[in-house]
Amino acid sequence: MAVGLASMRFDVVTLFPEMFTPLTDNGVNARARHQGIWDLHFWNPRTYTHDVHRTVDDRPYGGGPGMVMLAEPLEAAVDEALAARQQQGMTDSPVILMSPTGERFDQALAQQWASTDGAVIVCGRYEGIDQRFIDARVTHEISIGDFVLSGGEIAALAVMDAVIRLLPGVLNDQQSAVCDSFHVGLDGLLDSPHYTRPEIYKGQSIPAVLKSGNHQLIAQWRREQSLRITAQRRPDLIEQARAKGLLDKKDEQYLLSL
Repeated sequence: MAVGLASMRFDVVTLFPEMFTPLTDNGVNARARHQGIWDLHFWNPRTYTHDVHRTVDDRPYGGGPGMVMLAEPLEAAVDEALAARQQQGMTDSPVILMSPTGERFDQALAQQWASTDGAVIVCGRYEGIDQRFIDARVTHEISIGDFVLSGGEIAALAVMDAVIRLLPGVLNDQQSAVCDSFHVGLDGLLDSPHYTRPEIYKGQSIPAVLKSGNHQLIAQWRREQSLRITAQRRPDLIEQARAKGLLDKKDEQYLLSL
């Protein structure tokens, strides 16, 4: 690494830091990191666990498949990453969660971020992340497309690569970046929030319906949350579902109530 602080720094919260070697060890990104144009640090949530098994996930409240990542280890990892960035004078540090339910990442957003100090990027795993962590620490939720990956690492690699290559000095010919393209569930709806143990985290409880044991009410709550989030963040998906006849009368009544 070149002497001096990098102009851009990424702090990645991940269970699998080894997945980022394509970015750090290959091509123009590796060369730029060696030159000190950007830097990368990892924060593993398992480091912030307190049990012998270093547990980072648990079963979801309300039932359902898969496991949900615990809030506490993620929050501790993010807080330590933010403190490290602050020591370098980076006081404006967004916390970005790679998520299929997030805002669509595009070239305009890459250009916007290329003029910043970087960010903390959280890479989820399993079925989802406890919503209370998202509410408390995440400032942006970002998606790279309408598909689901096994975790956020590949998506984070794509976002970081798109941003880093726009930094001055990364490409041999900066005009190459200016000439780039885009320069300047089953029904296609976004997912509902997820919660796991503990039942009360820092004074915040999970929605009561998820503890009711009434699977019909739980399904209705999840459907309504899905409709609400999709209407807010991706209204185009609502229109697509409507055109395909995938919204019933109850769905339309709920959307009208919003």
